Amino acid sequence: MATGERKDPYKNHRFLVEIDGITQAGFREIGGISTSTDVIEYRVGNAPTYMSKLPGLTKHTNLVLKSGITDSMEMFNWRKQVEDGKIKDARKNMAVVVLDDEGQTAKRWEFSAAWPSKFEAPALNATANEVAIETVEIVYETVKQTK
Repeated sequence: MATGERKDPYKNHRFLVEIDGITQAGFREIGGISTSTDVIEYRVGNAPTYMSKLPGLTKHTNLVLKSGITDSMEMFNWRKQVEDGKIKDARKNMAVVVLDDEGQTAKRWEFSAAWPSKFEAPALNATANEVAIETVEIVYETVKQTK
């Protein structure tokens, strides 16, 4: 980057979700792209005051996808595969893509063997004036950032 060249952060409202074989309209919100590694502490030799730290298991939080309900049954049917015991068919690769101001890929996270562990229909309220939002929680095996 040249001296003085400005790099603005990407906007959080320009994103796409890609799911193998599922065509779904835009999502309102995505949360849960997070990994952490447990720390294993152990005493080294006979040193009474020294603890060494090693990496343990790596964990991923579940993705939470929120979208306005439509007549599409894609997300519900994907969840139904899991309920029916068809987990092999339900596992899909997916990606979350952040777009820059020109609509080009700026950041991309790819998730392997993802499947929906929870589906939540919207709370309905006759006195409200807002879009009905459904929530799908997705578990996955691995995540990598490719851009």
